[in-house]
Amino acid sequence: MARIRSVDLETTLVDAAEAVLVRDGPAGFTVRAVAAHAGVAPMGIYNRFGGKNGLAEAVLVRGFIGLRQAVASHTEIDPLVRLYRAGLQYREFALSHPQHYAAMFADSLGCGLGSAQVGPVAAAAFDELVGHVQYVIDSGAAPPADATDLTQQIWSVVHGAVSLELAGLVRTSNPTTTYEHLLLLVLRGATHCSPPPPELLTLPTDSL
Repeated sequence: MARIRSVDLETTLVDAAEAVLVRDGPAGFTVRAVAAHAGVAPMGIYNRFGGKNGLAEAVLVRGFIGLRQAVASHTEIDPLVRLYRAGLQYREFALSHPQHYAAMFADSLGCGLGSAQVGPVAAAAFDELVGHVQYVIDSGAAPPADATDLTQQIWSVVHGAVSLELAGLVRTSNPTTTYEHLLLLVLRGATHCSPPPPELLTLPTDSL
């Protein structure tokens, strides 16, 4: 097997673990499979991560960092446009990383949100959404409310919609349009605004 510099080994192993997860799903996520993909001895994984659970934690941490980055844009001045775009980008992340997304919210890899490594990073991703919601409230675009509670309500809807789509349970001919309409419905409920702001109705999804 080719030797890999110690400084690069951890990144190489997490890259390989992600590739195996995408290729084989959670059932195929094993130390032996990841080691073979990375071209290293299995002991290298035990030395770096302590075993499968430590490696899985590293993959989930990277996933939640990616999710946070996906929804973290603060370039839109309009608070409703910012929150709407965050909702679009949330779905884009899930659809482009389906195996990762499924593993992030389940115990399919043998560890999950209760992990001391994963939990804080997952909370940081959620807090990014809370920041968007707080911005909406502070702007006066929504009535005064607890931002964390409102974010939990919005996330419950969005996560449910994305999970149904990943499971192939969306029965409409255009899932993207259905999801966009769902976001508008959620924003209308959160802001008590009807109809939605015109800029949301004309926002092209391909502008992301």
